[in-house]
Amino acid sequence: MAPVISVITPSFNQGNYIEETIASVLSQDYPHIEYMVVDGGSTDNTLNILRQYRGKIRWISEKDNGQADAINKGVRMTKGEIVAWLNSDDIFLPGAIQKVAEYFDNHPDVQMIYGKAYFIDPAGKIVGRYPTEPFNFERLASFNFVCQPSAFFRRETFYDVGGLNPELHYSLDYDLWIRIAQKFSVRYFPVFLSGYRLHETSKTVGYDHALPNHKEGLNITLKYYKWAPANRVYGYYYHLTELKLPRFLRKMRPVTVILGLLVSIVKYIQLNKGIRRKDIKALTPKNLKKLFIPWGDLYKTYRD
Repeated sequence: MAPVISVITPSFNQGNYIEETIASVLSQDYPHIEYMVVDGGSTDNTLNILRQYRGKIRWISEKDNGQADAINKGVRMTKGEIVAWLNSDDIFLPGAIQKVAEYFDNHPDVQMIYGKAYFIDPAGKIVGRYPTEPFNFERLASFNFVCQPSAFFRRETFYDVGGLNPELHYSLDYDLWIRIAQKFSVRYFPVFLSGYRLHETSKTVGYDHALPNHKEGLNITLKYYKWAPANRVYGYYYHLTELKLPRFLRKMRPVTVILGLLVSIVKYIQLNKGIRRKDIKALTPKNLKKLFIPWGDLYKTYRD
């Protein structure tokens, strides 16, 4: 019997994009989709858009405690065997859900899968590819190669690991992937399933989000791996160092990079109580070049 797939969209003031998100779910050719939008009390045009789809989707709008809380709530309110969440600025590609359902049906031992994804701009144009990779638990410590809108998991698995951590606001998906992978089978499904939207207010691109984003990622790797990968140490301490510099120095990127590196080296040794060989191997010319790329432009290095 074909599984019911529950899709939850957490929403808050994304009226510019949510209708495209909804349309990408409703236009899927798979007949067993349960769709739930959990809105956090939007004050823009989101509710007007949701009302237009009354009878076609389920939705609620009430104050919540953030994205993780909204998704956890949505999972509790749905019943599908397979679960995913699609943020209110991302989209599913045509036929994605059918492909996912077939994969789970053919692989009953697999608890979570993730596919490929395109980066899309505010207008929906493809501007690159998310750098997904075959699954490797150790590699996940230094790089989150699992693209969230292309990830699907079994409901029982989600509950078994305790759902999303509501205290996290940036790396809630990353934290979940690690906890699932510690106990269950995770597979890479190398098919394009979603479009991951990049825009100025997104947590991926917005510079104001860079410091807390890196901090959460570093804390998570320390928690689960007892290791602070060099790139995560640099990501956090570079932005922390830059924040403390005089404004005129912040505009001189080579200076900020060098200062950030010096601070990061000290912190890396303190956190790891030494230097790990795997981090030395990661010091390739390609990776070093990325140090000079601004936070919001990193995705451009993965363009076609």
